[in-house]
Amino acid sequence: LDVSMDTWSYFHACLVSIWLHRFYIYSAVAFGISLWIVIQFTTARTKRKVGEDLLQELGADKLGNGCAPPQAQEVHVAGVKIFYGSQTGTAKRFAKALAEAVTSLNLPVEVVNMGDYDPEDGLSEETSSRNICVFLVATYTEGQPPESAAWFCKWLEEAANDFRVGKSFLQGLRYAVFGLGNSAYVDHYNTVGRRMDRWLWMLSASRIMTRAEGDCNVAQSKHGSIEADFEAWKAKFLTRLQALCKGEKKPCSGKCKKEKCKSSGQQSKESSDHEHGMSEHENSEAEELFETSSEEEAGGTDSVIDVEDLGNIMGHMKKAKVLLLEGVWNALLGSEEVSGTCRHLGVGFLGCLMIFALFSGYKLIGSHSGVKLCRWTKSMLRGRGGCYKHTFYGIESHRCMEATPSLACANKCVFCWRHHTNPVGTEWRWKMDQPEVILQEAIENHQNMIKQFKGVSGVKAARLEEALSVKHCALSLVGEPIMYPQINRFVRLLHQRGISTFLVTNAQFPEEIRRLEPVTQLYVSVDASTKESLRRIDRPLFKDFWQRFLDSLKALAEKQQRTVYRLTLVKAWNVDELKAYADLISLGKPDFIEVKGVTYCGESSASSLTMANVPWHGEVVSFVQELARLLPDYGIACEHEHSNCVLMAHSKFQVDGEWRTWIDYGRFQELVRERERSGGSRTFTAAEYTARTPPWALFGARERGFDPLDVRFQRKNKARDISGC
Repeated sequence: LDVSMDTWSYFHACLVSIWLHRFYIYSAVAFGISLWIVIQFTTARTKRKVGEDLLQELGADKLGNGCAPPQAQEVHVAGVKIFYGSQTGTAKRFAKALAEAVTSLNLPVEVVNMGDYDPEDGLSEETSSRNICVFLVATYTEGQPPESAAWFCKWLEEAANDFRVGKSFLQGLRYAVFGLGNSAYVDHYNTVGRRMDRWLWMLSASRIMTRAEGDCNVAQSKHGSIEADFEAWKAKFLTRLQALCKGEKKPCSGKCKKEKCKSSGQQSKESSDHEHGMSEHENSEAEELFETSSEEEAGGTDSVIDVEDLGNIMGHMKKAKVLLLEGVWNALLGSEEVSGTCRHLGVGFLGCLMIFALFSGYKLIGSHSGVKLCRWTKSMLRGRGGCYKHTFYGIESHRCMEATPSLACANKCVFCWRHHTNPVGTEWRWKMDQPEVILQEAIENHQNMIKQFKGVSGVKAARLEEALSVKHCALSLVGEPIMYPQINRFVRLLHQRGISTFLVTNAQFPEEIRRLEPVTQLYVSVDASTKESLRRIDRPLFKDFWQRFLDSLKALAEKQQRTVYRLTLVKAWNVDELKAYADLISLGKPDFIEVKGVTYCGESSASSLTMANVPWHGEVVSFVQELARLLPDYGIACEHEHSNCVLMAHSKFQVDGEWRTWIDYGRFQELVRERERSGGSRTFTAAEYTARTPPWALFGARERGFDPLDVRFQRKNKARDISGC
């Protein structure tokens, strides 16, 4: 006990002593930390000084055009890639001359013919290569690119206007553009170079210098000839290149504001524009108009076009060229003839601009229809796999035409991939085009878009030939196809051509669903399972939207052909309503249920969705598995991981233990013809035209829904959102 007391007394004395002398202890610790900081700072400064002395000893002659060895200094420019698109050989000649000049600076250089280059695979790699990309491109007949550059320009245009390609897709790519043209052709002078410059900018590539234009018209050429124009630009480019090699970080020698790039010595317009017939005031006004992005325009308006105005507007768009700013309009927007009577219609110039921007990349048909080439069509042409319909139902994606006979819609869904700029309405209120005309023009436009892939790198010749013969039609491009009064006639015409039909409706037109004649597969979008969540997600125009929604599901249950619920999952919006979804499925009794994660369509003032609302594929699978437990008559049949989509099927499509979700398209056409010959008395059911689902398409298969006959393309740059279909 005495020992214990002595020990405690000792420790107590120590603690009291430490407490009494705590100020000295704090001071010692603070001094030690300060001393450590001073030593670290001095050491770092000494190392930096030694490095600078070493560089001075090496001398400028050992650094090579301003670029130090890797061990001494970061490499700011790894090399130069010169892309050319030439019809007569001038751009090619200029490319070789520029390559020789760059080589003299001890920099690696590569000359690339745009016709031999795959921009989809290659350009994204340039974002991290530290190369400088130079584009020398000529403008050919009617403002079109040379044949060798046609695909390159087509891909760049579509990427710049495709919501599935992120705005920062080419961020990190540094470039310069030199256009070749002839100012004698006023309307199309250097349009290809200007468009290419704008498309690269739209994808967040960085200009290293102002775009330059060479003029074959010696009377108007700034330096007397196109060769002299090129030599003057080449000298500026080499100077700029040397500055970049030394680490200069200024992105451009001019004023880069939005899409325009002007050096400080230029006026408020491109000097060439004034030389080619446009006043300074007109050109300045035009540039301001085209500066505004579609999203900025949407922020200042409701972004909704009255459905009764659309027919008149689109009708005039094909009748006349723009009277106001004709030259700039044609130069910037290409060969589409756009209306010059916008003011007469009372919608304003920006209104017409918004309409054209809305359908950028589309082929407009008549006054209310459209057709567009699906990205999965392009993918399958190149042997890179088909869409989820190929996996689930056996369609040939490269032979599928995506179209609509009605651009209007009765909803304004939060995940709308048109950012709510498409027209909306609750009834048909404009001049109607005949279905024969719509179908003929749709097929012709589709075939013309397919033909543009001839000679494109990677495209399979056999599939290209097959693609010219349309076999499937997805009536789901945009809007509400079932609103078209002649939809039954339109569907019959498709079937008469041996084309299968996949029609999608937003469940707001129950009577039209009941009157609809048999289609290959009828979809209903079920975006929410309760009245309040449907109001928040679909934002329907009808006041009685919920009753219409329920009646549409009941109408679907009356159909004898294949029916599908399409569920779009939006995290934090509708993923917790499993029981309510199960009740709706019992109401409509669909043959199939597609559950798909929402596709993020980019920023928009009309929607608050972000990437955080996009579920992972694993989350979609978990949702489906939970839903399947509530639906004993359904099983999980297929998945398409690349589209973030899973298919549930009714047990009647599982025969002898094998799923039969695929479609026998030949048998379907036979059944349709038998029905027509009988005057409608001969009916048929979904079970009569099924086909066996291949093992690779089944849920849980190693391929995860990717056809093993194709080759999966893994993109190195992940800037693009590829979760959607």
